[in-house]
Amino acid sequence: MSYKRILLVEDDQTLGYILKEYLQMNEYSVIWASDGVKGLEIFKSHPFDIIVLDIMMPYKDGFELAQEVKELMPDIPLLFLTAKSLKIDKLKGFSLGADDYVIKPVDEEELLARINAILKRSSSKSDLNKNIEYKVGNFDFDYSKRLLKNNKKTYHLTGKEAELFKMLVINKNKLVDRHQTLKKIWGRNDYFNRRTMDVHLSHLRKIIKSDPSLKIINVHNKGFILEEVPFF
Repeated sequence: MSYKRILLVEDDQTLGYILKEYLQMNEYSVIWASDGVKGLEIFKSHPFDIIVLDIMMPYKDGFELAQEVKELMPDIPLLFLTAKSLKIDKLKGFSLGADDYVIKPVDEEELLARINAILKRSSSKSDLNKNIEYKVGNFDFDYSKRLLKNNKKTYHLTGKEAELFKMLVINKNKLVDRHQTLKKIWGRNDYFNRRTMDVHLSHLRKIIKSDPSLKIINVHNKGFILEEVPFF
């Protein structure tokens, strides 16, 4: 039997132990980390299907951990455990890519039901994204594997670069709105994310510059266009 893998990040020793045991009783494989720093280290060295994480933790809180995890693997589902029911905290979590919340004290049956629902949705989405490939210029873009290649070289893209290039490709020769792109891929439009997106765009430009038919054009204060001009 293949068990779904959960990374549980919870600093409360009693709750962490109880949740780990309960989820394992329900046929999940669980690794438990007691803080955000350990959680990130474990995430980098093991594959997981979902992360269940507390918000208030020492060294690295759940919001920080979620942002770093999403940079590494944008599609990983997240479920927050929180003692806070404030709307602002929920909105911040969802902006970072959270799929759901469970308010403490945690009801184990509710948590299990929410995890099952998230993984079911994630599985359906994953099926839709399998083997998504695009042809643009003399490049083949494998979105699912995050590979951009021509007949000379294969380039490995980060998760965010793959998301960004996909938006450019499916809107080829059309304006891609800068604000909407930031909201969709990064979750928010702030200075740090704007600069990060510019770095990713610069990298993509360097990759495609070998093909004279392709160009990423900036449209001031509006967005950018992946322009493809056929050469005959």
